[in-house]
Amino acid sequence: MEAALTDAKTTRKHPRGLYLLFITEMWERYSYYGMRAVLVLYLTTALVSGGLGMDPAKAMMLYGFYTGAVYFTPLLGGWLTDKFIGLRTAITIGGITMALGDFSLFAFDSKTGVYLGLFLLIIGNGFFKPNISTLVGELYPDRNDKRKDAAFTIFYMGINLGAFFAPLVAGYLAEDLFHFTDTDGIEHFGFQYAFLASSIGMIIGQIIFTIFSRKYLGETGTKPMRTQSVTPEGKSKPLTKKEKQRTIGLIIVACFVVFFWAGFEQAGSSFTLYTQKFVDRNVFGYTVPTSWFQSVNPLFIIILAPILSAFWYRLSNTPRGDLKATTKMAFGMILLGLGFLVLIPAVLQTGSDESHITVKANMLFIIVTYLFHTIGELFLSPVGLSLVNKVSPVKIASLMMGVWLFSSAVANFVSGKLAALTHSLGYLEIFMVIGVAAFALGLILLLVSKKLHGMLFNEEL
Repeated sequence: MEAALTDAKTTRKHPRGLYLLFITEMWERYSYYGMRAVLVLYLTTALVSGGLGMDPAKAMMLYGFYTGAVYFTPLLGGWLTDKFIGLRTAITIGGITMALGDFSLFAFDSKTGVYLGLFLLIIGNGFFKPNISTLVGELYPDRNDKRKDAAFTIFYMGINLGAFFAPLVAGYLAEDLFHFTDTDGIEHFGFQYAFLASSIGMIIGQIIFTIFSRKYLGETGTKPMRTQSVTPEGKSKPLTKKEKQRTIGLIIVACFVVFFWAGFEQAGSSFTLYTQKFVDRNVFGYTVPTSWFQSVNPLFIIILAPILSAFWYRLSNTPRGDLKATTKMAFGMILLGLGFLVLIPAVLQTGSDESHITVKANMLFIIVTYLFHTIGELFLSPVGLSLVNKVSPVKIASLMMGVWLFSSAVANFVSGKLAALTHSLGYLEIFMVIGVAAFALGLILLLVSKKLHGMLFNEEL
């Protein structure tokens, strides 16, 4: 009896490898969000001030292309990993390549340096991103382990711990420590040092992963996923009818998720420029760096993720059970829409014409918007990662994680287009359209939630 209780207690704990992946992902996201926090500012700041002097609309299009492409290459990286290399090898390749990408942005202060750096970051992310998420799931041999939603929420905290500190460090380096005004009254910014800090962060994460992976991960993730789905004769097993049904279900869910991320990713583009120009950033005489506002979302994640993680686990052990993953994701989209609607009164107050600013919005508007978006993200993103891991056919597990991330690629391309339109149509029109669309699509997903759940888990309806 005592042994049984001990075993039960052990199974409730998460594997130690989860916390290694937590730390590795934390440093990778530190690298990504540190660079992202100042990218649009770097592109649009005048050459004489340390930027590239790019037109804002073009800069936001480039930003959208980059943030979209980093979620497109996981399709290729996931496929290569499933077929030829192990998860851990792919993560190492990705980490080194991304460190070189950030270093290129630091070393080559030019458009050529930007394009080279972004190219390396896009390729590296394709190997890193889908495979570290898949590796989290591989720590739990039972694909329907009740701890998985909680595990991915904990892992998500690692993402956001890095995302919280990154803009603070990048903003401090670029807009404070290395920011000065010369004798001619020209401002100078230290964007290059923010890129260097991102490269160093990626290197630290990769070193930690390499040193401790054997101890805390054992043999997990050392072989290609296809070797786990072969016949005794060594032939690859074809997908079953149920596996095909689950795959189709995941693709349908991913289509809905496109609209979530298209709105959410305004944080690094239109939200950044709106905050810089139209939000009162003065706090007791100190002007808060624009990039620091991108730390608001991850700060809320760090605070709220443990609460939701515990809530999902407790709910899963009640007689009624947990909410369906598709239902959680529908609520996430609705919350995103509400966040945009919070900004409408602010834009009505400030207008969209930066050449005629008579009043600036209280920063609480943007903070409350980030709060709604954060709760929506927690309902959708870690739950989605867990869902993909639970229902993906084993032989294409990393590829399906790539498909999931590909929805973010499409979303970011759309996001860049929408952000660019704020320059011609105005913030009010774009924020209103995104908010209403997200809210409506969330309601539609809620209506079809039961049907989609049946497809994903092969349940007869």
